[in-house]
Amino acid sequence: MKKKIGFLNFGHWTPSPHSQVRTASDALLQTIELAVAAEELGVDGAYVRVHHFARQLASPFPLLAAMAARTSSIELGTGVIDMRYENPPYMAEDAGAADLISAGRLQLGVSRGSPEQVIDGFRHFGFEPADGDHAAMAREHTRRFLDLLEGEGFAEPNPRPMFPNPPGLLPLKPHAPGLRQRIWWGAGSRATAEWAADQGMNLMSSTLLTEDTGVPFHRLQAEQIERFRTAWAAAGHDWEPRVSVSRSVFPIVDERDRAYFGRESRSQDQVGMIDGGIARFGKTYAGEPDQLVRDLAEDEAVAAADTLLLTIPNQLGVDYNAHVLESVVEHVAPALGWR
Repeated sequence: MKKKIGFLNFGHWTPSPHSQVRTASDALLQTIELAVAAEELGVDGAYVRVHHFARQLASPFPLLAAMAARTSSIELGTGVIDMRYENPPYMAEDAGAADLISAGRLQLGVSRGSPEQVIDGFRHFGFEPADGDHAAMAREHTRRFLDLLEGEGFAEPNPRPMFPNPPGLLPLKPHAPGLRQRIWWGAGSRATAEWAADQGMNLMSSTLLTEDTGVPFHRLQAEQIERFRTAWAAAGHDWEPRVSVSRSVFPIVDERDRAYFGRESRSQDQVGMIDGGIARFGKTYAGEPDQLVRDLAEDEAVAAADTLLLTIPNQLGVDYNAHVLESVVEHVAPALGWR
């Protein structure tokens, strides 16, 4: 299957002398530079992770707009925005503006979010979940956000406005046509993938699932994708969804690669605990290109997805990460029929 290939940048920074990304400014500016480099290499997407209260990328829309201003064709996205923290109307305005700047290239991944750096951080942003159910609050924020992206009027106009109003109820502006169909839900389980399908969102699945049935990670994720597509068909949406999966893939083509990732060639799935529940984590793919081609050809979830997001070690700097992306695009993707 032909695939879109993108990178997913967590945007870590640390003042360590071993890091090429030592400040928040470094993380932001290098993310922009890597998007430019990736577009030149023919990579299809530049995605950023969103984490609050951490030395990582946290405010995606200024960054996405800056990436859009420096590029012309690459998709720009998030993986994922924690909807527990988001004010849906303000987010709809920010997203609309960034999408218009990009000429319709935004692909926004949203979700309930991952374990936090602080206790109930969303409360510091002014949000109090009813009955303490923060996952339900994230879903409700998402539904409201999706409704607002439709661009329909809902607000009663002031009879004495500062500027003349058109007739009828007023929508939020700016409105970005088509963005509603470019929203993805980061699903951690088979059930949440089915919920995403019901809501009419694309599916974004990462390198972990918040459940474990004893089968290999890629097989459980492939079942998640199958359930999503079945639920999508049952919901009767009139457009075809997209599905992305994330993987850590490091072709070893020189001594730098071997030094950084040679030991990861023995990586295996792991089962652990996250948010108080069992989870299965996917392995890292590292090795000679021929071996990676053989290994990835057996990954059922990668085969089922139309988009592959490569998680990158951003603290190794723009040049090295561009090298990793180039190695995948040139040495791995063609042999698998992705290009």
